[in-house]
Amino acid sequence: MRVNDDLLVLELPLGEWIMNLSVILDPVKGHTLVDTGVPGQAALILEKLAEEGISPNDLKQILITHQDIDHIGSLKALKEATGAEVLALDVEIPYIDGTLPSPKRPSPERLEQNPGLKAMLDALERSSVDVPLKDGEVLDLAGGVTVIATPGHTLGHISLYLNRTRTLITGDALTSSEGKLSGPMEMATPDMVSAKESVRKLARLDVEQIVAYHGGLVDKDANEQLRRVAAE
Repeated sequence: MRVNDDLLVLELPLGEWIMNLSVILDPVKGHTLVDTGVPGQAALILEKLAEEGISPNDLKQILITHQDIDHIGSLKALKEATGAEVLALDVEIPYIDGTLPSPKRPSPERLEQNPGLKAMLDALERSSVDVPLKDGEVLDLAGGVTVIATPGHTLGHISLYLNRTRTLITGDALTSSEGKLSGPMEMATPDMVSAKESVRKLARLDVEQIVAYHGGLVDKDANEQLRRVAAE
């Protein structure tokens, strides 16, 4: 789904859920994939990119919003297939490349009860990160992409603001359903105090469209919806 001239969204299955991967479009600097689904989805992602006329060589950057397995699952395979540079917030990098264990890793008891999740974690191949990012950094892509640290869901979670089109990519800092915006999933967010502060930070932006990784596009009264969630 093409959101505007600077962004398209790829829908990927995750059980009964849909993940919404963003692709920041820049025909000069190269396109940027935001997050990579779960392990084993690299071929599907490349297929969906091909349907949009994007070859592996066209993909120059892979931007990771945070460490969770449904965001880094196919990172290594995609990096190898495309040669793209991997970017992430500096404090999140050790959790992405596996230098530090994820504080969100399920307990052995939960994994025992959920063999599918255990198999997914066992299949995860770690990847290095090439470029550390800082809060407030503006990437020279698609008219300027501002990196916004939005901790809470994880320590180094980021959201991305496309300045030219006023489009906000939230990762898991926000969720949505059928065009209605909501806050982050509490059960998957260890630090809700920081997460709510991050939403208030995002609400200071002027937004035209919002893309949540879980829930997809919010394009009706986006500013008003964001401010409503920030006030909750």
